[in-house]
Amino acid sequence: MSDPIRVALLGCGTVGGEVVRLLGEQSVELAARVGAPVELVGVAVRRPHKHPEVPAELLTADASGLVNRPDVDVVVEVIGGIDPARGLLLDALKAGRGVVTANKALLAEDGVTLAEAADASGADLYYEASVAGAIPLLRPLRESLAGDKINRVAGIVNGTTNFILSAMASSGTGYHEALDEATELGYAEADPSADVDGFDAQAKAAILATLAFHTRVSAADVYCEGISAVTSADIAAAEAVGCTVKLLAICERVPGEPESVSARVYPAMVPLGHPLASVDGAYNAVFVEAEAAGQLMFYGQGAGGAPTASAIMGDLVAVARNRVAGGRGPRESAAAGLPIRPMGATPTRYHISLEVDDRAGVLATIAGLFAQQGVSIATVRQDVTPRDAGARGARLVIVTHLAPDAALAATVAALGELDEVFGVDRVLRVENLGRPVTALGVT
Repeated sequence: MSDPIRVALLGCGTVGGEVVRLLGEQSVELAARVGAPVELVGVAVRRPHKHPEVPAELLTADASGLVNRPDVDVVVEVIGGIDPARGLLLDALKAGRGVVTANKALLAEDGVTLAEAADASGADLYYEASVAGAIPLLRPLRESLAGDKINRVAGIVNGTTNFILSAMASSGTGYHEALDEATELGYAEADPSADVDGFDAQAKAAILATLAFHTRVSAADVYCEGISAVTSADIAAAEAVGCTVKLLAICERVPGEPESVSARVYPAMVPLGHPLASVDGAYNAVFVEAEAAGQLMFYGQGAGGAPTASAIMGDLVAVARNRVAGGRGPRESAAAGLPIRPMGATPTRYHISLEVDDRAGVLATIAGLFAQQGVSIATVRQDVTPRDAGARGARLVIVTHLAPDAALAATVAALGELDEVFGVDRVLRVENLGRPVTALGVT
């Protein structure tokens, strides 16, 4: 066998602890797969005395010193955040050391700098664990589908929000009750804002769009809405038209001159007949639509210590094999350089529920307003609401055809100014993700 591949681990929380365990338990198998022993030579943590599960001789509070040790071949980073992770990984890459990271926030904000440092030194940069946990998704995008033209990558990439929305749909509970349940079960952090406000999915969407469209997309390029405003009434409204509500990350090519890239995260109605509608709990699922390969679905556990560690170990084996063979893995491809389409110009559909005056001519007035904004109505449903429930007229439920998001938002704002409209109760986007929304009559 070749000389050992020496690994430095930065961070030893839930995921890092699993990496330590797997390196120990699978040492014989790893050596056989790699062609050389894989040895853990150091673990950097802030408080070494808090980690009795790690041999004391491996622990250090000096992360920089560990990264810059001359005997380190690969650095595995699971500390998260932007700094000090950015500086540590840049030091490793500039020194020619392979890097395996699960740091989606850093990749989404400054992946360009990391990729350039890796290219300059010929080092490997792998990050499968940064999106969708154990699901092998990034490597197929970067390698298996590199010869195809990908048109859309869309799906559920945050397990916490999917658990909350699934609980609201199955039990009829409100958002806060479902969040409390997610926290008790360990699916939500004490501060859940990164998940429920959509920032976690936003970073992942940036990574997916960058790989899928060979165009550098940062988190700032991704439009983002979270789920904290979703109510049990929204869930019920979706059910009434044969849909459920999911927080979606959608990255797609938008035809035109020039062709552009749209990347966005928001809660949306998904028809019950679509496979994503049945993805419940903390699971993730992502659809990839390519011209030659067609539609592919990736499904599995998107978070957790063991699933994420599985993805890290896969990357570690790949980097170690490259070092044994004297080569390196695929470089980042950002040759396309497609422009990023702003959310206002991105075509979407809206489901709008409003309370209106129940008299002749109101529907015609509302339809005329939609026409003035250049928005086409796909379906309208009208229900007379019971006055003893506090309603003052009739309920209109309108689903639009595709239109620029800015035009749809302007339409909703204008509806609120009409004397005939007592209130716009609910507005949700509708996504068919490449399939007809037959339940809503939208094709």
